[in-house]
Amino acid sequence: MAISDWPVAERPREKLLQRGAAALSDAELLAIFLRTGVTGISAVDLARRLLVDFGGLRPLLEASQADFCRARGLGPAKYVQLQAVLEMARRHLAEDLQRRDVMDSPAAVRHFLAAQLRHRRREVFCCLFLDTQHRVIVFQELFEGTLNAASVYPREVVQAALHCGAAAVILAHNHPSGVTEPSQADIWITERLGQALGLVDIRVLDHMIVGDGAALSFAERGLLPGRSTGN
Repeated sequence: MAISDWPVAERPREKLLQRGAAALSDAELLAIFLRTGVTGISAVDLARRLLVDFGGLRPLLEASQADFCRARGLGPAKYVQLQAVLEMARRHLAEDLQRRDVMDSPAAVRHFLAAQLRHRRREVFCCLFLDTQHRVIVFQELFEGTLNAASVYPREVVQAALHCGAAAVILAHNHPSGVTEPSQADIWITERLGQALGLVDIRVLDHMIVGDGAALSFAERGLLPGRSTGN
């Protein structure tokens, strides 16, 4: 049965307009993006098949161009559209974060960093450089490594912070494995960076590790140098 033959309240577009996007399933949201199905298959049924084939919505959204375009019902045009949508979402999160005191918006920081880093297949080390009011000056990707490590050089982090006139910084990196538990190397480099940046009066407010779930915060875990969970 074509979607146009469904009861109005069950059609994805009408359902979204009446109840909001959050009321739709992954398949229904994907069907709106697809717009049409293929011969003999509605957009919703095609979306369901794609979710099964890719193993869920996130693997589909993060699929390589070759894997994405190989799937039935998809192709280069859909891949371009998807990348544009994802980039708009990242920019929306960035603009939202720039209007805030990040210390008052830990959830916004987590969402922004997850959007920037969770899809990366290699470990990437980044910094959110902040002004004296803890507003974002700039987000910079400084180092990219392998599947499980990225070399971080304190001197370059300090130079980048001074160049943009930062008063504080939030460090961040991803774990492509999906596990956010910090390694001893993560703890050690955080201490090194805290010492190096402290020499030029720039505070490290947090270090966040992005994995599959919620980003891990060093500040919340009491892992920042000179701080504990009781402070």
